[in-house]
Order: sequence, then C-alpha cells, then structure tokens
Amino acid sequence: MKKSLLTLSAVVLSLCTFSCKVNKGEAAQDTATTPAAPQTNTATVTYTNPVLPGDYADPSVVRVGSDYWATATSSEWAPLYPILHSKNLVDWETVGHVFPDKLPDWAEAHFWAPEISYDKGRYYIYYTAKKKGGNLCVGVASASKATGPYTDHGPLVCQEVGSIDGFPIRDEKGDLFLIWKEDANSVGKPTPMWGQRMNEERTALTGEKFELFRNEKGTWEGGLVEGPAIVKRNGYYYLFYAGDACCGRECTYGVGVARAKQLTGPWEKFSGNPIMKKNEAWKCPGHGTVVTDEKGRDFFLYHAYSTNSTVYAGRQGLLDEITWGSDGWPSFKGNSPVLTATAPYNSNRPDALDVQEEFTNGKLPQSWQWFVDKTPSYTLQTGNGGRLALQASPERIGNVLSQRTIGNNYTVTASLDAKSLGKGVSAGLAAIGDPENAVGVSLSNNEIQLWSTKQNKTEILSRTTAPGQGMLQFRLTTTKGDQLQFAWSADGTNWTPLNNGQAVSGAFLPPWDRGVRVGLVAKGPASATASFDWFKLLNQAD
Repeated sequence: MKKSLLTLSAVVLSLCTFSCKVNKGEAAQDTATTPAAPQTNTATVTYTNPVLPGDYADPSVVRVGSDYWATATSSEWAPLYPILHSKNLVDWETVGHVFPDKLPDWAEAHFWAPEISYDKGRYYIYYTAKKKGGNLCVGVASASKATGPYTDHGPLVCQEVGSIDGFPIRDEKGDLFLIWKEDANSVGKPTPMWGQRMNEERTALTGEKFELFRNEKGTWEGGLVEGPAIVKRNGYYYLFYAGDACCGRECTYGVGVARAKQLTGPWEKFSGNPIMKKNEAWKCPGHGTVVTDEKGRDFFLYHAYSTNSTVYAGRQGLLDEITWGSDGWPSFKGNSPVLTATAPYNSNRPDALDVQEEFTNGKLPQSWQWFVDKTPSYTLQTGNGGRLALQASPERIGNVLSQRTIGNNYTVTASLDAKSLGKGVSAGLAAIGDPENAVGVSLSNNEIQLWSTKQNKTEILSRTTAPGQGMLQFRLTTTKGDQLQFAWSADGTNWTPLNNGQAVSGAFLPPWDRGVRVGLVAKGPASATASFDWFKLLNQAD
C-alpha cells in the first residue's frame, strides 16, 4: 500500500504447478509445491511496509479463492474487529466489522487478537475478550459471508488467569481443534500453549486439553509465548509464535517457530529462533498469521512499531514473504521486517492515507471509531454541503468520533457551527488516548479553550473569547508524535495560535496497547448536540 515504485527490470516468478489451497486455520493444507518453469515479467512493482498503516495490532488473514480477508485487534475502540479486503495483499479496504453495532453479550472489554478462518462455506472469527465480571476468554463468531452479519457463539475457554489468542486447526485425521495461550504471565507464571478438541458447532471444547509448549525463561522468549499461527508443510505442523513483551515503549517482541509431526507433539523449537527481530525501521515484530497465495508462496501478515512514530501510531500491519530452507525451516529476509519488497501480485495502488470528510453521505465511512463502552448518537445532514450533529455526553471527555493516526507528523482541522452549541456544551477537536486522557481545543460558553485531561482530571491551559456566532475552525498540528500545537480561525485563512504558540505534550496519551486517535468531541448534557461541517486529517512524512 505504501509508496508504490515501478522499475524496469526482469523478475523471475516461481509458479505453482497446481491451484494452491488456502493455508489458514481450519482450512490448512500441505503447501509444499514443485516450481514450474520461471516466467519473465518486464516490470517490477514494489510495496513499502506497512501495508496496514496505523493501529492494526495482531492482524489475521485468510485467502478464499482470489480474495484476501483480514482483521485485527480493536482493544477499547469500536466498532469491533474490522473486516478488510484485498486482491493483492498490499492494498486493503475496510469493508465492515464483526460486531458493528454492539458488543458481544458476554463481553465487556479488551477485544484482542481476532483470528479469521474459512471452513466448509463459513467464515469464523476466534477472538479474545474480557468476560463480564470475569477474566479473558476466547470466543467465536461465524457468518456465511466474510462481511457478515456475524452470529456470536459465546466463549469457548475461560481459564482462571485468562485465555487468549485462539487459533483453529484440523489435525491429521480431520478433527477440529482450538489452540490458545494461557495468559499466566498476568500473574508472573509461564504461558503454556494449549490444544483441545472443539465440536463442529464451535460452541464447546471436548475431551482433555494438551500442552504444545511454553516459554523458556532466560531465552529470547522472556516472560511469554503467544499468538500461535499454524500451517502444514511436508508432513509437519509449523507453529509461528511471538515471544516476550508485545507493547509499549519498552517492548521486546520477536517471532519464533516450532514444528511437530503430530498436533499433540512433541514440538521442536527452531534452534535459530527468533526468526524475525527488530531493525532500523521497525521494532518488536510479532503476532501474525500465514497465508498462501495461488502460486504457493507463503506470506506473513503481522504487526510492528515504526521506530519513528513508535507508540503514537500504534502497532502497524506489515507483510513479509516466508522463505523455506533446505532444512525445512522457515526464515525471513534479513531476519527482520522488509522495508521495500516486490509486490506479490505486481500491483500497488497509490497511497490514499489522508481523511477528508464533508459528511455529505448518509453513512460514515468504516474508518471512524468510538469508545467501546460509549456508542455516540449522531445524525448526518447530507444537504447544504453536509453536517454531522454529534450528541454530547457529560461523562469523562464526552462523546467521540475519531480516526487512527498513522505517523508522527500530521495536521487535523475541523469546522464547528458555533450557533449549534447550547449553554454548558463544549465541543471541538482532540488528540485522544482513551476516555480519560486527551488534549484538545473546544468552544464552550462563547470561549475557546485549550484543555488537557489526564486520568480524568481536566486542566484549562489557555482560553480566549470566541468571535461571534458563525462557523469556527480548529486546527491541531502534531510533530514528533507528542508535540501538539493548537490554533483557531473564523475564516480558515487567518489563524490564531493557542498557548502562545507553544506545543502541549501528548506523551501521556497512548495506552500501553494502543495508538493515538484524533477526532471530534462533544461534552455536556445528553440532550445537546454539536454540529460539525467537515473534518480533515492530512499526514506528512515522518
């Protein structure tokens, strides 16, 4: 998706001698192939990582025919679990969500690590979530189409210390199993990978669970192993997994692999682990899945932090081809994320990373997000150039409609109808970490206020009297990920900086597992609304 480059050169492509089967989850097949005679192409198209810019942690992908479908962690942002579609593995479009309108009935938070698979005409999403009043569990939902609608089947396994990262696989007899990680690192203990039979209805696990392997302290795996993804090749099961600390500024993630001739083991970890680690551009790579294209090539879709934007953009989705050695073990070029590589299908659309929303359609694009525990009410007025009326909320920073950020440097502007605000309503533009941590500029009681909310405590940093009752524009310019400068304008030409033009620090914004969002906020009585004319997010090179 990023930075398409066309060069005139020859490239040799190894082609399958037969139509390769989908290698993912329940549909895993033996992928060993015999290359056909090479074919020559006169032009090579490249892509530059990431292929999923922004916060798309724990991505999962499956191929069904010529279509690729992917999903990723939502964490505390709704709608839950995006469904993304691609024809070439590098150009992705969000086409829906697994839970677009509400949370699963049994769950309340921590919507992590969805695994998408296809089996016997149905799509399945195995996902992690916190049970109401309980701990982390692995649940499952299914649909007849990748875009849904999905029917939730509830939780499958809920261990005392938590169960996460479910992955489905059929064994050599065709029996269906669930593989998952026991989240024992949450209590300072080792983290076994477990397997157990699952019924065909995906409503319960049956029989006795068995352990595949666990983390070995004193090695690169550190405090945990997690994120299992299994493929079959040349009579072996290969389990790709992540080790050590996944998230935040001090992350140490890497990718390892183990193999076994039977699902129940014994499992052998590769002596060359980790097979993927950091480089100058990307750090803490891990937690992905393997997909096989029609030519028999295997690719790994996974996440990593940019060393430039680090935690501010979150864990972004990367794609790397897997190379299989003569010893049967997989590897990645340079043992680290590629910066630029040949596009798998020799195609790559130009980047379209900016957001320019006029609110002229009857439905918001799929990229808008809100807090999982506070679905905002809003209306779209498509006539007269378009308007969005966002209902206010008195809770925390108010109601939010937001967009992912994708780097360190960006400019966000929005236009607010000052006449739309009633007394006691505050509305504007903000950089958002979570419901209790944000920095923004708002109009409140005819006053423009620059504010910072930390741990649900709000401080007004500067204020000025608002001009008249017409349209008012707000601007946020961010550099280095955490240097936030705010300004306002009555005409979009003459801008007045706030805080004497000094940047406000947003270093406290990103939670341990999420990137920063930017968007529209409305705080006040639930009976009130704020009317926005447009919203723009423009990204600059980091």
